[in-house]
Amino acid sequence: MTTRRKFLALAGSTLAMPALLREGYAQSAEVQLRMHHFLPPVANGQTKFLAPWAKKVEEESKGRIKIQIFPAMQLGGSPPQLFDQARDGVADLVWTLPGNTPGRFPGIETFELPFVPHRRAIVNSLAVQEFAEANLRDEFKEVKPICFWAHDHGLIHANKPVRTMEDMKGLKLRFPTRLAGEALRALGASALGMPIPQVPESLAQRVIDGTVIPWEVVPSIKVQELVKNHTEIPGSPTLYTATFVLAMNRAKYEGMPADLREVIDRNSGQVAAAMAGRVWDEQAVVVSDMVKKRGNTLITLDEAEAKRWQQATQPVIDNWVKSTKERGLDGQKLLEQARAALAKHEKAA
Repeated sequence: MTTRRKFLALAGSTLAMPALLREGYAQSAEVQLRMHHFLPPVANGQTKFLAPWAKKVEEESKGRIKIQIFPAMQLGGSPPQLFDQARDGVADLVWTLPGNTPGRFPGIETFELPFVPHRRAIVNSLAVQEFAEANLRDEFKEVKPICFWAHDHGLIHANKPVRTMEDMKGLKLRFPTRLAGEALRALGASALGMPIPQVPESLAQRVIDGTVIPWEVVPSIKVQELVKNHTEIPGSPTLYTATFVLAMNRAKYEGMPADLREVIDRNSGQVAAAMAGRVWDEQAVVVSDMVKKRGNTLITLDEAEAKRWQQATQPVIDNWVKSTKERGLDGQKLLEQARAALAKHEKAA
């Protein structure tokens, strides 16, 4: 009898709870997701894309999905291991560069070829997402891709001015993707591959003379303080871009309730790709203005010089098309589809 009275008292007290408190109990998170990435928490990639995306998912799920972000490789490992962390469930979501594991994702490399990508991130991002949906399902089948995107025009940031191809000779430049490295070598540079977190120390210690990154990344690793010269290619197409993927552990996604999977789906694909692309374009303006106000030197190649660079890097494209045939892919067809998607989204953007 005593136990029964205690049970009824407890039930009564629960019913007497304020409505707001009872709603809090009902809406406690059902799914906890851990998101892992390689840049510091102050990076625009987190503050202006990943965090707002996570908040949007949480709000649309009415708090039933909770996403905790772990920046700067806080869950351990190195940036090239991020994709496998999503595949294996070490993290539930990861932001990574397919180019961190050279040759593993040959299809998405189409957009990383020299003088293929557009100057604007929104165009690249929408085109990459469309291309991925048509061509890359098998390439990324080990995870649940949330979205693909690519940044805006990449620049050369160096400790000496780069105005001509001759200025590139012997310059030790960090590159982000295999094909960017090949393009830099074709231009005469000594190209070194390394994950972005290693760049500041490598610049400070003169292990490298510079790096190729978009404007958006510059302040998060203080490149504007480590070098004073910034060279960009005029117009479109531009020298290079790097592609990104926001990927989810497939088992985690499939184990979620159907209505929560629908929330994730609603915030995937072109919606998320556009969200990312806008951030990179907006920050390109903000950061370039900041660097200019610091008194750093901003250089834009003239059109004739840019044409020389494009001609010098054409063999990188030719060799890539040949290598894809050896892997059972039609590189020429992929290249044509990529250029068509870029042209389509240039008109629409």
